[in-house]
Amino acid sequence: MAAKATRESFGETILEIAEKNQNLVVLDADLSKSTMTQAFMKKYPQRHFEMGIAEQNMIGVAAGLALSGKIPVLTSFACFLIGRVESIRVSAAYNQTNIKLVGTHAGIGIGEDGTSQMGLEDVAAMRALPHMTILQPADHAQTQQAVRWMIEHKGPVYIRLTRQKMPDVHGAGYKWQPNKIDVIFEPAKKPAKHQATIIASGGPVPHAVEAAKLLEGKGFSVRVANASTLLPFDGETVARLAKDSQRIVAVEDHNIHGGLGSAVCEAIAERGISVPVVRLGLRSFGESATPEQLYEKYGLTAPSIAEACIKNLG
Repeated sequence: MAAKATRESFGETILEIAEKNQNLVVLDADLSKSTMTQAFMKKYPQRHFEMGIAEQNMIGVAAGLALSGKIPVLTSFACFLIGRVESIRVSAAYNQTNIKLVGTHAGIGIGEDGTSQMGLEDVAAMRALPHMTILQPADHAQTQQAVRWMIEHKGPVYIRLTRQKMPDVHGAGYKWQPNKIDVIFEPAKKPAKHQATIIASGGPVPHAVEAAKLLEGKGFSVRVANASTLLPFDGETVARLAKDSQRIVAVEDHNIHGGLGSAVCEAIAERGISVPVVRLGLRSFGESATPEQLYEKYGLTAPSIAEACIKNLG
């Protein structure tokens, strides 16, 4: 299948689910064209609510709908939606309402839109909330299955989606498992200890696979794991991967503080495993440039990931 943005995969899947699930409703904050819910709005106008640029109000309305038996799906850019964390904390997490938060345009992968539009702290904010689930699928197949699971799951969920197109990283017949980290690339030769294991999530996942393949061609053994569920976090798999790796490289299109890299470090430290961890991600706000330029500048391209895997390796 041709590369597809995960926001597109979400829009297609939510439309399919709505045919069978009459309780599903969608709320937008003046961005339905960008969040890919326009098709839903046209097909089910009585189940679509345009809330305007008022995300905090949208969350409160969604909580009321959820308590009335509906399954509200709230969409906006990740930075605008999760920026209303105080409302999410009470209306969704504390009350455990069945709200589905959909944040598109996550990370620096959105490119020229610039800093004000980039969700770079959203995972950290949601990881701090009890009862929250955080999903970040990496391709079309994974997004389809994650969205279907999200609608069936009882409780608040945040799913983080890309603007940029994502190539398929999973083979035919792939079956997604919630709350699990998948190993998606293994080198042909498996030594007693890999030089590195890359754990990536979302936008950088295909770059991580490319990095591992580049290194395999140079005689290094590096595998890649895809963390599509960020909360609850699969610390047991991280620990298992760490035990036979010389280092772990965590890669995320997000600030390194509070995101995937932090979750990886917590999992390893809590289990008393001694292995160095390299965190690749943002340490500042983003800026305006093409997605390719930004990934290169902030070290999320395949060459940069490959270098992090073997630099100063003893």
